[in-house]
Amino acid sequence: MSRPEQDRSLSFGAEAAAYERGRPSYPPEAIDWLLPSDTATVLDLGAGTGKLTTRLVERGLDVVAVDPIPEMLDLLSRSLPETPALLGTAEEIPLPDDSVDAVLVAQAWHWFDPEIAVKEVARVLRPGGRLGLVWNTRDERLGWVKDLGRIIGHEHDPFSNTVSLPEPFTGVERHQVEWTSYLTPQALIDLVASRSYCITSPEQVRTRTLDRVRELLATHPALANSTGLALPYVTVCIGATLA
Repeated sequence: MSRPEQDRSLSFGAEAAAYERGRPSYPPEAIDWLLPSDTATVLDLGAGTGKLTTRLVERGLDVVAVDPIPEMLDLLSRSLPETPALLGTAEEIPLPDDSVDAVLVAQAWHWFDPEIAVKEVARVLRPGGRLGLVWNTRDERLGWVKDLGRIIGHEHDPFSNTVSLPEPFTGVERHQVEWTSYLTPQALIDLVASRSYCITSPEQVRTRTLDRVRELLATHPALANSTGLALPYVTVCIGATLA
C-alpha cells in the first residue's frame, strides 16, 4: 500500500462515530453465503466499529475483531464488550497459526497489501478454512441515489470485479445480494462524512459536499420532508477455500 493510501485507510478514526451511525450493516443472506454451516470461530479482519462483527456475534459464533484504528475498536468494544478486539493489520495479524475457521473482510480488502495479506490469512486459517470478502455498494438505479452519486462520486467498486485470490486459496466464487437499508436523513449525512475522501478533503471541499447533500435531502421530491430513507444496496461477496 502506498503512503497516501495508508493515510486514507487510517483517516477513519477522525470520524469513527459518524462511521458507526451512518454505515449500513450486512444482509443475513450474504453472511449465509460467506460462511460454511460448520463455522465456529471467525476473525473479522478490518472490523472497524463492528458492523459485521455484531452480525457474527448474534449468530453465536466465536469472533475475534482486528483493526488498526483504536477509535474504531473503542466503539466496537462498547457495544460488544465480551468480543476480543485487537489492534493489528492484515499484514500482521495478532493471532496464532491455524486458529480460526474463517476470516471475513468487510469493506476493507482494498486497503491491504494483498500479497502479504493472503499469506497472513492463510497462516491463521485452519486447513479447509474460508476467506470471505464483502462490500456494500449503493444501487444507483434509483433517481435520488444516482443524484447522490453525482455529489459524492458514483459507486464503483473495481475490487469486486477484479480482485483475485491466489494460491493457497482455491474455488474462488462471487455472489451478490440486493437489499435495502433504512436510515434517517442525519444518518445519510454521517454516511457521507465517514467516507475517506470526505474526511481527507480540505475543510472547504468537505463543507461544500455536505451542504450539497443537505440540499438534496431538502429539495428532491423523493426525500423532502421525509424522516426515513430507503437506500438500496448491492452487497458483493467473494469467497475462497484454503487448500
